[in-house]
Amino acid sequence: MMWLVFAFGAWVLGWWVNARLSALPRTRVTRLVVPLIFGLTLIAIWEGVVRGFEISAVLLPAPSMIAARFAASTAILWEDFVQTVIKGALTGYVLGCGAAFLVAILVDRFDFLRRGLLPVGNFVAALPVIGMAPILVMWFGFDWQSKAAVVVVMVFFPMLVNTVQGLADSSAMQRDLMRTYAAGYWTTLLKLRLPAAMPFIFNGLKIASTLALIGAIVAEFFGSPIRGMGFRISTSVGQLALDLVWAEIVVAAVVGSAFYGIVALIERVVTFWHPSQRHL
Repeated sequence: MMWLVFAFGAWVLGWWVNARLSALPRTRVTRLVVPLIFGLTLIAIWEGVVRGFEISAVLLPAPSMIAARFAASTAILWEDFVQTVIKGALTGYVLGCGAAFLVAILVDRFDFLRRGLLPVGNFVAALPVIGMAPILVMWFGFDWQSKAAVVVVMVFFPMLVNTVQGLADSSAMQRDLMRTYAAGYWTTLLKLRLPAAMPFIFNGLKIASTLALIGAIVAEFFGSPIRGMGFRISTSVGQLALDLVWAEIVVAAVVGSAFYGIVALIERVVTFWHPSQRHL
């Protein structure tokens, strides 16, 4: 009963504090504190409900149990992080986004590629990762190379479509003005069209940042060495070690949020002139 009272009290306190903070003028501090308090409130309610109703750790471990397992398994979590994030997700992200950017330049330059490649890209982008992953694992082996290949396939076409759309965003009047200055294709591309496409390019990079981690983790379900976040999640579920599964989920959530945040921060620096950034 005491834990249920604790959960209810955490909910009331969190509601009251956030209601007061939300009424204040929006500043950088309030934008950070409000979601932080909201998250801590949810964790406190989670702890109180699990312990108050005595829910089995197999079904839903308490946050304190997950934290204890996290602290006791830092070596395993770090090894899985390097295998999945650094080797698989990040390598595939760089290769996939880089290749997509270069192909987008070719697609923009040659119209027949736009007509032929983009429909194929939309078809491939609709393919489920659970269908592609086993095939790529068989092609590239069970180590991180196959996971990077899955990530490349997942991020390539979203990045390609966004970049091509961004390159077409400049108006006809702007392009005519560049021609009056005797600017050729590459000068127009570098001076006008690429800067105008930056919001679209970063939109593709942000979408790809979430897809990369998902693709690397899911690919590990279909074959992996004895390390990796996907491998650890699948084997720990079979061993009913749900606290370790949740610890891996916490790592994935933190890494994914940080990855997205870094890309968004770079976008703010590069596209500071864009109207979407002026209110920040």
